[in-house]
Amino acid sequence: MKYPDFFDSIETIKVVDPLAKVLGAFEDGVYEFNYLEIVKAAGHSCPTVAGAYLITLEALKALYPNEQAVRGNIKVEFGEPLEEGVAGVISNVVSQITGATDKSGFKGLAGKFARHSLMFFDVNINSSARFTRVDNGKSVDVYYDPSSIGGNPKMQQLMQKMMGGVANTQEIKEFGELWQDRVKRIFENMSSVVKVVA
Repeated sequence: MKYPDFFDSIETIKVVDPLAKVLGAFEDGVYEFNYLEIVKAAGHSCPTVAGAYLITLEALKALYPNEQAVRGNIKVEFGEPLEEGVAGVISNVVSQITGATDKSGFKGLAGKFARHSLMFFDVNINSSARFTRVDNGKSVDVYYDPSSIGGNPKMQQLMQKMMGGVANTQEIKEFGELWQDRVKRIFENMSSVVKVVA
């Protein structure tokens, strides 16, 4: 399996999952997510998937500054309706990492460990997302704006050729490399594209 080298350099997200501990999936319920796993689940790597990963990473750092984030203990809210824009793509990534889902998630064991009803859409917020700890109510708003990290101007021309069915193999490969170069630069400039407000 070949993929861009920079995937391996991206900071991982470590969590402790009480449900995973009880069911014996991971010792002490501790495990981590890396960007490659998120890309495989999403089926692609793009500024939106990268942004979803980054806002989750930074939100969990802010909510759990001196401890591991607790998967299943995090409520997530979005301003967009689920059906609009890229809300669905972002929420899928966030759900994979935090365990939060709207109505489709795990219903729990004897009233514990439920994952459903922890994700909400069309909420009156201005941020990209709001993350809240269920146990203590602490919240952070996270803003993601990758517009300062532009793509290579050649990408538009290559995209047009691909959509027109006239791009050759080398041009298709070049487009993918240029696309991932932008994603890489978004991660390299995380501090300028992600803002966390408590």
